[in-house]
Amino acid sequence: MSQTPSPLHAALNLAASGVPVLPLRRGKVPFGNCRSCAGNACGGRPNMKSPGPCRCAGVCHAWAAATIAPAVLTSPAWTAAWQRAVSVAYHPGGAGLTVVDLDDPAAVAWARETLPATRTVETSRGEHWIYRGAMASRNAVRPGVDIKSAMSYARHLGPGTGTMTALPDAVRALAVKEPVPARPAPRAVTAPTGAGDGECRHRTPAYLERGIAMAEQRITAASSAVHATVYRTFLAVLSTHGRCGCLTDAHITRLFTAAQAKGETLRHCTDAWTNARTRLGL
Repeated sequence: MSQTPSPLHAALNLAASGVPVLPLRRGKVPFGNCRSCAGNACGGRPNMKSPGPCRCAGVCHAWAAATIAPAVLTSPAWTAAWQRAVSVAYHPGGAGLTVVDLDDPAAVAWARETLPATRTVETSRGEHWIYRGAMASRNAVRPGVDIKSAMSYARHLGPGTGTMTALPDAVRALAVKEPVPARPAPRAVTAPTGAGDGECRHRTPAYLERGIAMAEQRITAASSAVHATVYRTFLAVLSTHGRCGCLTDAHITRLFTAAQAKGETLRHCTDAWTNARTRLGL
C-alpha cells in the first residue's frame, strides 16, 4: 500500500524540479514572520508583498519565503515548520507559472468555454488551471476566479492532468483593472449666509482654517469605524460652516483627501457629504 509523502518530501521533489516551495500551516496559510521581522521591523510591508532587507533563517514573509534550496528546506528552522505543516505551497511566479484558481463549478464551466486547455489540478471545490508564463496576480477577476502568479502562492495538490500550455492573452487581460470613470469634482457649498448684516465670522481665515485642520486631524486619527467618523466629521463641519457659504472647493477637497487616505472611496465621500447636507437641510 502506497504511503502519502510527508510535506517535506513532497516539497523537496518540487524544489528539485525548479519550483520554489514553502510550508502551509492549518488554515492553508503561511507561517508568521519570525521575531526579528514581526511588525515589519525588518522593513517588509504589512501585506508581506515585500520580503524586506533581512536574511531570515526561518520561514518568513509568506510567498517570499519560497525556495528551491535543499539546504534551506532542511535547515533546523524550516524542519520545525515542516513538522507542523499540513500542506505544501509554491510560488507560481517564481517558477514562471500562472495558476487560474477556479473556486466553484460555475467558474470551471466558464473556463472550459473561454480559456485554452492546459494542465488541470482538481481542488476541493473546483480546479487549478496552470499555464506556462508569469504575470501579475489578482483576486476576484470574475466570480469564483483568482489569478495566482507573481507575489502570490498556491497550494500544491498533485501533478494534475493534461499538457501545460503557454499563458494566453485571455488570462492576462483578466488582471487588467478597468479605469474608474471620472467623477465631477465636489461643488462648493452655496447655502444662504443667514440673517444679519454683520461680517460672517467664518470668513475669518484663522477661524475657518482651524476648523478644517481639526476636521482633517479627526479623520486621520480614526483607527476604526472610519465610515462613521467621516460622516460625523462632515456633519460637524457643515453645521458650523455650511450656512454662510464660506466653504470652497479647496476646503472640501482637503476633507475628501483626508478621508480617501484612510481608504474611503470618492463615491463614499460624496455620499457622506450629501447625506450630511440633507440632514442639516442645506
